[in-house]
Amino acid sequence: MDEAYFEFSNLTMANLVPAYPNLIVLRTFSKWAGLAGLRIGYGFFPVEIAGYLMKIKQPYNANAAGQAAVLASLADIEYLRANVARIVMERERLFGKLKELDWLKPYPSQGNFILCSLPEGEARETWRQLQKRGIFVRYFDTPRLKDCLRISVGRPEDTDALVKALKEVKHD
Repeated sequence: MDEAYFEFSNLTMANLVPAYPNLIVLRTFSKWAGLAGLRIGYGFFPVEIAGYLMKIKQPYNANAAGQAAVLASLADIEYLRANVARIVMERERLFGKLKELDWLKPYPSQGNFILCSLPEGEARETWRQLQKRGIFVRYFDTPRLKDCLRISVGRPEDTDALVKALKEVKHD
């Protein structure tokens, strides 16, 4: 079970690991602690599977920079938790603002982003127009995410700038 966004949702399956011999729950410091480039995480494993993993893992599978960053993050965990709370609050505000735009369909999120679908063919052009205005979101052109934009949650002023730009894009 991938729980990369656990800190933003507080929904977990970790408590089920002891009951299921094939359940592994993985988490990362990438999203909530901002350590994406360091590729550092942890997991909850049944004892038998953990034993197998310890036999095959590389001796130095986490580099020194990643280890130092995790320790620094955990030393200031209250700051990180407060930041996650701010992101969750802003995510809800952003979702409400996006719902007001009748040409865009935001999907509820438990992460630090909101996925939105747009009418066929409009996502790519909207993405381009936002880029011209200095606003960068992710555009998808894959079958399952065709005509979708992924919008990361930022600060309140980022939300306001995004919504303003989206309104301008639609009226251009």
